[in-house]
Amino acid sequence: LDSSIWSNELVELFLEVGNQNANSFWAANLPLEEELHSRASTEQRATFMRRKYRERKYRKVLEDFHDLEELNKALCAAVVSSDVLQTMELVFSGADIMCATGDPVYSTPYLLAQRAGQKLQMEFLHQNKLTDFPRLDQWSENASLPDVSVFMDGFLYVSSDMGRRWCTLEGGFLSYYENERSPSAIGRVDVTEVVSLAKVDLHVSGRAVFTVELYLRTERALTVGAETQDTQHDWIQALTKCFVPSKVEGLVRKQSELIGRLHYKEGHDLYHWRTGWFMLEGSALHFSSGDEAGEEEVLHLKQLQELTVSTHIEGEDKIQVLLMVESGRTIYIHGFSRMDFSLWHSAITLAAGTDGRALGDQQLTKNGVPIIVDSCIAFVTQYGLCQEGIYQSPGDPARVSLLLEEFTRDARNVKLRNKEHQLEDVTDTLKRFLSQLEDALLTKELYPYWVSALDEAEEKQRVKKYSTFIESLPKIYRSTLHALLQHLYRIQQCSHLNGMPSEKLSAVFSSCLFQTQGQTPQEMSVIRDLISNYVTLFSVRQKRFGLSPSMRSCELAETALSMRNDTFKADDLWTTFEVIENGELERPLHHSEKILEQVLEWSTLDCPSSAFLVIKKFAGAKRMAGGKGKFSDGSCKLLSGHKFQDKYVVLRSDKLLLYRDIKVSTPFFSISFIHCHIPPSKDF
Repeated sequence: LDSSIWSNELVELFLEVGNQNANSFWAANLPLEEELHSRASTEQRATFMRRKYRERKYRKVLEDFHDLEELNKALCAAVVSSDVLQTMELVFSGADIMCATGDPVYSTPYLLAQRAGQKLQMEFLHQNKLTDFPRLDQWSENASLPDVSVFMDGFLYVSSDMGRRWCTLEGGFLSYYENERSPSAIGRVDVTEVVSLAKVDLHVSGRAVFTVELYLRTERALTVGAETQDTQHDWIQALTKCFVPSKVEGLVRKQSELIGRLHYKEGHDLYHWRTGWFMLEGSALHFSSGDEAGEEEVLHLKQLQELTVSTHIEGEDKIQVLLMVESGRTIYIHGFSRMDFSLWHSAITLAAGTDGRALGDQQLTKNGVPIIVDSCIAFVTQYGLCQEGIYQSPGDPARVSLLLEEFTRDARNVKLRNKEHQLEDVTDTLKRFLSQLEDALLTKELYPYWVSALDEAEEKQRVKKYSTFIESLPKIYRSTLHALLQHLYRIQQCSHLNGMPSEKLSAVFSSCLFQTQGQTPQEMSVIRDLISNYVTLFSVRQKRFGLSPSMRSCELAETALSMRNDTFKADDLWTTFEVIENGELERPLHHSEKILEQVLEWSTLDCPSSAFLVIKKFAGAKRMAGGKGKFSDGSCKLLSGHKFQDKYVVLRSDKLLLYRDIKVSTPFFSISFIHCHIPPSKDF
């Protein structure tokens, strides 16, 4: 130690500030659990010091200052006093030591302190004149990233033997040595060549090691591990700063499990691959193109309608491509190498699957309802709405267990079919799922509140309380309860056919929804109230006309049009259209088709909610004398696999001719109508 640097003023400054006063600023917000204990390892001490002084994680926040100008003004006032501690807090909070004072002679804080004869202030300002402290706006909660240096060192466990090595990160290179005194590195990795970084926790020799896996363009991977999660987090922050551009640094801020770059295409441009940045956090896949105007987007993996891998030909290469479809949105991704594609495929598949008994761990529909609940409801609606004693008859325990296991393994690929599944098995599967959830659908915490609502004699007051309880439920609980009560409300509306009024339904479902043993009159009363008042509880708009099971398409169109009170031309033909495949295919319903029967058929679709009915003018037909129809030629879409393709169609005489496009003179397919029977319609 060079004693010549210790001037009297510097020694006096250290005595004035002292360790306790310094910590009152640097450790003002130090959590008890992060305090450094006496038996801390060298690595833990290094991490603590880095967080305390480099990242300034625990520093005191000066709340009275809103911008740099206010800080500088306060600094100029402080340096002429003897309060060195206040000056220290201002400087370490971002005040500019060389700021303009407004005095043409004493133009800096140092000169102001000199004029006032404050030697300790002068010494402090002199010692810190070259230190670059972050400005006030960098301390705000909206700061983009902590100021973590790209230089870092410390001991890590390094693959392949996971031996403890001294590691340094400097200039974008991660080097590892036999120990901290070794002159040459054992290995070196260019971090700018990293395409993906994964956080993984392992157990080595009986102890936990918090590892980071780096995947490179060269089909190579390096694994390094830390002894603590804090150290792992610090290394992840430093490493990602070396290869993730600042434009997408928002992805780094989150608690990511996997981050990196991938080739992708989506939306309307499915012909060109782009490079984007992806980050996996729980079951949410965040991604950004990295462009200036590109916003961060999120794909909710639990709500995927499709997740498949296929092989594509790109030039002379075969690449593995992962297809993800969420709410009609399609995204394709593939990696820079087979290794990192396998990494992302495995991680996304795991995140998109069912991974527990909690409601939020289930695979969901786009409306946020577990697929198992949605599928069972759709099946029962189609095949059991009029079944006497629905939900009362038990299913086969073995088949129910098997079906529940299939839903748990991969709900989005389970298709309930009438000939393959028994109605009683499906109803029991739904009840068992609700009974085995990690928490009751109505939540155990709210149980006393639901029951206490019965103290209100008036139903209107009880419903008001129920509404408050429902609003307090987590979103996924509300959406699931909404779907279930809507289903039970429909069943009790058909109680004249199935013999299941709300009283009987509440007896069946009270123990499922509260997860209690047996049934109590109070629980049954609550469920009965919820079913009977479904419309009020969820603010459902009442239909202005009833849809009876026997209503036909012509009756629906006429009823809807009569309600509009609009004037239409006599030659206009209005009819009901069925629209499926997210609007890709539509057809006019025959006037004699029953609406309810057709709607119930939608449950067999991959995405029943993508289908709907629309009443509109039939532009492809005109009313003709003699009851005949005149159709114009046009382009339609033909189903090929799971995709619709544009083909040119001509209706000529007694044949339907299909052409590959409008320029081709020879049809590739034709259909003769000679032997077809088309029932007469009163509309044509």
